[in-house]
Amino acid sequence: MKGNENMAKKITRTAALFLSLATTGIMAMVWYLNGVLPDRFYLSEGSEFSCHPYEHLTAECLGQSLSSEREIRLFGVIPVKTATVTEVSTRYLVPCGTPFGLKLLAQGVIVVGFTPIETQSGTYSPAERDGLEVGDTIVAVNQTEISSFEELKEEVAACKGEALTMTVYRDDEQKQVTILPQKELSTESYQIGVWGRDSSAGIGTITFYDHVTGEFGGLGHGVCDADTGTLLPFQSGEVVPVAILDVKKGEAGAPGELQGTFTTRRASGKLEKNTDTGVYGTLNSCPVTDAEPIPVAASYEITEGAATLITTVENDGPKEYEVNIEKVNYGGTGKKDMVIQVTDPELMERTGGIVQGMSGSVLIQNGKIIGAVTHVFVNDPTRGYGIFIENMLQNLSDENEWHAAGF
Repeated sequence: MKGNENMAKKITRTAALFLSLATTGIMAMVWYLNGVLPDRFYLSEGSEFSCHPYEHLTAECLGQSLSSEREIRLFGVIPVKTATVTEVSTRYLVPCGTPFGLKLLAQGVIVVGFTPIETQSGTYSPAERDGLEVGDTIVAVNQTEISSFEELKEEVAACKGEALTMTVYRDDEQKQVTILPQKELSTESYQIGVWGRDSSAGIGTITFYDHVTGEFGGLGHGVCDADTGTLLPFQSGEVVPVAILDVKKGEAGAPGELQGTFTTRRASGKLEKNTDTGVYGTLNSCPVTDAEPIPVAASYEITEGAATLITTVENDGPKEYEVNIEKVNYGGTGKKDMVIQVTDPELMERTGGIVQGMSGSVLIQNGKIIGAVTHVFVNDPTRGYGIFIENMLQNLSDENEWHAAGF
């Protein structure tokens, strides 16, 4: 009898242990899913909710509208989180993968550094001494708006030794900085000892074109200042045609580069936005003449596995190459939504993988646009990051227009 009792106790303890481990495992899974799943899902019109690769998740409606709160549940029972599921019409866009040149004028002057000047009281930078910081964007001097470094120098030169109140943006906050210019001894002109930048130019890749509105999106990331790394505040810009001259092949530790040149000064389009998820605007015409619009995919439709990349590395136009989606971050916000590896032998031979200038190259999976390439891994040029097309489209139009047009 006693032996049976001991055996029963062992079985009870073992069952309790397994139950505890199972409960802990489920709690860990719920905690993990709560963190990786987005707070909002965009559901293609007429489709059923699913979330790859988490096939054991369901979404129970908590409301009756198309944009409703739904409780995401594990195995249809265990609550994970509450998310907004919005049903929108399927959007069709032309996949491009074509190179473009961009000329961007900043809104104000970005402070990229300081230079000491020789004055009667010593050698120093008045701007740095009086509180200006690298990365500040100067938008006005004594309430007079400025849009170029030349205009800033003119305001300083005309100060007659009086203090200037500069309106600057620092970390997205507007501030007032008072600077007292000093007379530089060798030139006898008033200066503040600052280096500034008011424009940028470069080459990237167009991701998509909307054949209905003429809108386009490209790069998949914003245009940032080369010295400060901050997003260049946007005032205006142009799209210009480019020709690819050569490709510098990428190697571990040394990213490659598409080398090209602007072919004309005549603009082929207008830049209207510079955001963390790319640049956007309108084009005079579709950059590819033989491509048809295809649907775009919601983030939850994207899966790990085979996909294709459309890009241009020679002047014979865009081509489609094989890639592998190694990882999908379903809660991604546009920085590192996907990890991509180039597997196509032809592209590997030509570029070594992903190179600078390919940012914006369009990714296709299951006949749908899923996003764009954004960055290359410095130590492994065959791999890089991508952005969801869903996140790019949110910045193309305001939210109401975006919902009306679909995603």
